[in-house]
Amino acid sequence: MSEHQKPESAAPLPAPSQASVAATTRVMRVSPLDLRQPRFKTGVRGFDKTDVVAFLAEAADDYEHALREMDRLRLDVARLEALLVDHRERETTLRNTLTTAQRLADDMKEAAQNEARMIVREAQGRSDLLIQKAQARLEQIERDITELRLRRRGVEGTLEAAIQTLYHGLEFIRAQDQQKEGEVHLHRPRQAADGTTG
Repeated sequence: MSEHQKPESAAPLPAPSQASVAATTRVMRVSPLDLRQPRFKTGVRGFDKTDVVAFLAEAADDYEHALREMDRLRLDVARLEALLVDHRERETTLRNTLTTAQRLADDMKEAAQNEARMIVREAQGRSDLLIQKAQARLEQIERDITELRLRRRGVEGTLEAAIQTLYHGLEFIRAQDQQKEGEVHLHRPRQAADGTTG
């Protein structure tokens, strides 16, 4: 793989934060291409060139694999950091929603309690008013009954007095009638045997 080639990657992920890039980015002074095409000075007593080239090729493969793994891990870290930020935002939103819902529930509960208290007060007021009206009506009925009783007694007294008056008048008339009848018999002229009055 050349210096200008990029390692294969998965679907595009959110850009990593500056802190994560700074922590994971490290400038490599030796690339896999440098290991594959080494430029050593030759010496009289140097290492075997074939062994050195094989070793460097193997090291280049490992180094390239390590670079790819670093890129993959860097992308994973960026993705996980983005997920973490998203989860934190959701957690904040959920917490705010729960707080708002709790506050709304408390407000609704308080409003319902206030309304219930107001309804009870109004009902108590109406009940007191009805009781007062019923009490006043009862007192008025009792006064009317007392007045009717007094009127009845008055009427009864008047009737009794009238009956007594009529009775005494009737007795007087009867007595007068009896007296007149007695007087009429006493002063009646006697008739003679021949039918002439004497």
